Parts: sequence; C-alpha cells; structure tokens
Amino acid sequence: MKITQARLHAVRFPLHEPFIISYATYPDMPSLILELETDNGLVGYGEAVPDEHVTGEYFTASYEVLKELFLPAVIGMNPFDIEAIHHKMNGILAGNPAAKAAVDIACYDLMGKASGQPVYNLLGGQSKEHLSYPRVLSIESPEIMAKKAKQAVEAGYGSLKLKVGAGNAQLDVERILAVREKVGPDMPIRVDVNQGWKSVGTAVAAIRQLETAGLSWIEQPIRMGDIRGLAEVRQKTAVPIMADETVQSMEDLLEIIRLDAADVINIKLMKCGGIFHAVQMAKTAEAAGMLCQIGSMVESSVASSAGYHAAMSRINIESTELTGPLLFSEEIGDLKYEHPHVLLSGKPGLGIEVDPEKLKKLTVTSCTVGGELA
Repeated sequence: MKITQARLHAVRFPLHEPFIISYATYPDMPSLILELETDNGLVGYGEAVPDEHVTGEYFTASYEVLKELFLPAVIGMNPFDIEAIHHKMNGILAGNPAAKAAVDIACYDLMGKASGQPVYNLLGGQSKEHLSYPRVLSIESPEIMAKKAKQAVEAGYGSLKLKVGAGNAQLDVERILAVREKVGPDMPIRVDVNQGWKSVGTAVAAIRQLETAGLSWIEQPIRMGDIRGLAEVRQKTAVPIMADETVQSMEDLLEIIRLDAADVINIKLMKCGGIFHAVQMAKTAEAAGMLCQIGSMVESSVASSAGYHAAMSRINIESTELTGPLLFSEEIGDLKYEHPHVLLSGKPGLGIEVDPEKLKKLTVTSCTVGGELA
C-alpha cells in the first residue's frame, strides 16, 4: 500500500461563543484538514491545528509547509512505515509538530482501515471501558464562571476545567473559589493557567490560597520552558501540578522527570507530532510513575478522535480533554459525545465519517499534491 495523493483543506470552524484563554481570544478556530489516498483506494484523514503561542506554528505557514514539503515527501510511502515517515519529515524540517501530526493521524487512519481495526487496537488495545471529558469554561467574571459551572453540574458533567491566567492572579483565585463554592466540595475541578501567572512567586502565592479548594490539579501556572521554575512551584505548594506547554517533546519530558517538576503531563498530538510520539511519551511517563492526560488545541472530530484512540490504548492516560467538536457550531465529523463520556465507534481507523459537503462549505482554500482525489 502506497500513498498516491493528498488534498489539504484550510478550514475555519465557527464557535458557539468566543474561546478565551490567557494568551488569546478565538472568534473561530483555524484548522488544516488532510486527506491521504492510497493506491488501493483508501482515504485517511488527518488534522493540524497550529498554535503560534505554543509550538511556534502559524496557520498559513503550516499550510505551506505541508503543501510544499511534507506532503510531496510522503507520496509513494507506505503509511504503515510510520517511523520512517516521521524520520523523513524530521530530516526535511525541524519542529512543526502540528503539521507533522496531520500526516501522522492520516497514516494511522489508513493503517486502521487497511487492517480492519480501530486505531487503538494498533496501539495496545482497549485499556479502559470509558473515556470521559470535562466541561471547559473559558475566562469570564467569577460570577459568570460560577453560574456556568453550576449549569454544567446540573447537565450531568462529571468534572470541570477552568481557564484562568488573563493577567490578575488574585482575580483568578476569586474565580476558582467562586466556582468551588457554587458546585460544592465533591465536583472535580481542574484549573488551567496557560502560563498566565508567569513567575514562580506569583504562582506560589496564588496556589497557596487554593490548597483547601480540593483541586484535581493546576496546569502550567508559569511560562513554558521554565522546567526548573515549575519544579520549584511544585516543591513549595500542595496542589498537584500538570505540565502542558512546557512538555512538547520527549526531551522536555525527560527533563521534567529528572527535576521532578510535575505530577501529571498533558500530552497533545499537536505539540508532539501525532499519535506515534504521544504513545511513546505516555510509555516513558509510565516508567517514571507519572500519570498523563491527552489534551486538545480545540480540534475537530478528526484530531479529537485520534487523541481518544491514543488515550484508550494506555492505562496511565487517565484523563482526556478533547472537547473541540462541542465548541463548534459547525463540524465535519461524527465523533459521538454523550456527556460525561465520548463514544468511539469501534469502526476501522479513526472510526468517524467526514461529511464532504460540510468540509467543502468550511474550506477557505485547498490544494492537491500528487494528483486529484477520487
């Protein structure tokens, strides 16, 4: 089986409401949807959601990287040769993990379809019965976040994720405590600062005020790359710490393990380059006694399902936060959510159907490499 052609779609997914995190407000979500076709007529889907604030990739630049470099390079290769495919892409251009993830995900979709197996069966099988996800609340006033948190509990969600870090750490503390008061002591609450508290001192002062709030963890409280600082925050506080933007590669993970800098790591396919590296990182974390989460860059059903397959295959991936499809007012896939669980279909590959008409409607521009798709 050989990859014969590719079609790349630059898409903008409309959101139900703006998505607000510490470093950006998104009125819609730009994404690159990839179709890879093989000589036996199979089509595999992949996705890249670049984030210039985290991986240094920009939407239009990633489109060109895929179009001019990565896609021509993989034409003629067997999608099962995934290590060779990654090695080839790495030899062409360093970094660019989201663009590489698009190719990786499409190859795994093709592998599953060719073998008649869901992707998780290619990675280790079904390690858990259910995959759950939280209700994610973007940054708003303490009162509004508390109100929405209560509504989420009443709607049946089993956990909450609060986005904070927009510049005022004390106001963030008020947001978190307001939500805890509104939902009671038993609702699991995760807090994602997205680097917003920046310095060790600010983070430590804020977290100490939250040590009796019963939080599941606090995610990436300080700037990315400061692994030593993250270790200091962890040593000086009593709330579990999750590393996100700081852990993008296996090298980052090894340094986090060496410095004992986090309790949990957030693996994202867009940060590490796809399913292949995500599973490797989860195995390494397991050897170090660390738990993992598969997180999201707010992706469609394509990359979200890929992340869920990776999570299903590894016992130490205990949480997932791939809720992009729930935030979109229009989507292209049929990944099924019945909160608090997501339901993988068990069909071959990613197990989703992509609606070509919806994809066409949301596409801003597209290109074909290696010929036209059937």
